[in-house]
Amino acid sequence: MPSMSVYVKLRDHSELIVRQLTGLDASFLYLETANCPMHIGGLAIYDPSTSEGGAVGYKQILANVLQRAHRVSAMNDVLMEVPLKLDHPYWRSDGPFDPEFHIRHISLPKPGDWRQLCIQASRLHSRPLDRARPLWEFYIIEGLDNVDGFPPGCFAVLSKMHHAAIDGASGVEVAAAIHDLSPDYNSIKDSKEIKKERSPSALNLMFRAQLNTIKTPLRVFDVAKNTIPGVAKMVAGLARGKLSRVTDIPRTRFNTNVSPHRVFDAVEFSLADIKTIKESVDGVTVNDVALAICGGGLRKYLQSKNELPERSLVAMAPVNIRTQDQKGQAGNQVSQLTVRVRSDIEDPLERLIKVHQGTSEAKEFNNAIGAKTMTDYTQFVPSTLTAAAAKLSSRLALANRVKPSYNCVITNVPGPQIPLYFTGAKMLSNFGLGPAIDGMGLFHALLSYCGKFNISINACREMIPDPAFYADCLRESFAELQQAANDKNNEKSKKKPKKTAHKSRTTIER
Repeated sequence: MPSMSVYVKLRDHSELIVRQLTGLDASFLYLETANCPMHIGGLAIYDPSTSEGGAVGYKQILANVLQRAHRVSAMNDVLMEVPLKLDHPYWRSDGPFDPEFHIRHISLPKPGDWRQLCIQASRLHSRPLDRARPLWEFYIIEGLDNVDGFPPGCFAVLSKMHHAAIDGASGVEVAAAIHDLSPDYNSIKDSKEIKKERSPSALNLMFRAQLNTIKTPLRVFDVAKNTIPGVAKMVAGLARGKLSRVTDIPRTRFNTNVSPHRVFDAVEFSLADIKTIKESVDGVTVNDVALAICGGGLRKYLQSKNELPERSLVAMAPVNIRTQDQKGQAGNQVSQLTVRVRSDIEDPLERLIKVHQGTSEAKEFNNAIGAKTMTDYTQFVPSTLTAAAAKLSSRLALANRVKPSYNCVITNVPGPQIPLYFTGAKMLSNFGLGPAIDGMGLFHALLSYCGKFNISINACREMIPDPAFYADCLRESFAELQQAANDKNNEKSKKKPKKTAHKSRTTIER
């Protein structure tokens, strides 16, 4: 259900368009606590040598982003809370954002290596956003002079935007709005004025909340009418054994309450190598390969701590459910799959086969009930109840007591395979950032860009105090899977019958 644009009458009888958050969007506000900031983002590394003069200045970046801000409403919108939280909040344009507040400039101390960048990213990502302003921040990080694989003089941009405003797929569209396909960033022609919208009165918002309350039973009936057949199909499929769902999820170190502190690290692979692994097993997808790599990494990490459960760990895998006509819309349009990463299987190729089997079953289950079902029902969850429940759960540390629904998050967002430029600087790599929340303190963000495939790790520091070691576990998991896939591909090529060359006969008419 997309965010609703509604007309609100002002005292001077003029009309103002404000956009109400959907239940799913608003849930990310309600679930936010002091230890669980609910923003997502990225860490991109740029080479300024492609820009004019071989350098990019801070003031150039400010001017460039400000010029493009009209393309992304979330960069200028602020939240309007309904009095007494009687309904979901609204977005209202606050006019042009303050560039020096939202775009900040820092530098790494020498030597400026990868570990220092990860530490800085962890600290910045752990801080909540200011709800009185548009819910995003950029950090320009200079001093990347000794990061392996990148030329000296690079800079990074760490971006943060609240999950209430975007999901992973719309985040890619936000990135597209502020990047170019060439270093000539001054060619932008569509800049326009951003107007500040007047705030409706508290009485207007409360009246709107009462209207929504009156309409809610009709909306519930409409949603139920569309979803009951899917639920019946799902129940029948489970009873007949045609469908299966994931149960018996083990408890791990990742499934307790999180601290306010975070860690970040990432590993980078060739997308071509990932696709070669994919070709070793019929029907396997790039996402299956990534899940198998993460499953192997988790197995190695927990084994080293003597904490590996006998049952497989289970990941929550968000799925983009935007239709063609919803592309370009901000907000959240996601469902989710519940998939085993087969951390209980040592053999890498067997793990990949079982992961593929599990994702296929999860997709069948999702298709039976309808991917949008739970997304539609979130519209009717009471705002005050959700926010109070989140705070109470955190205070009572319920995540330490209740059975986990998942062990971690693994989200895959395909990116562009052509170079992007930011204020003339070429993007070399892009890594994802996501929230670590109570009961699920490990987040994997998978991003592909320009022939690279990156797996980023975001986690509570108490759960993964050694993120570089976990990154090594992922590298070892990939290497083992790649070797097994290469052996399998070589066997396939040997078994193929050799083609016998036959002389072709040609008839020439005279």
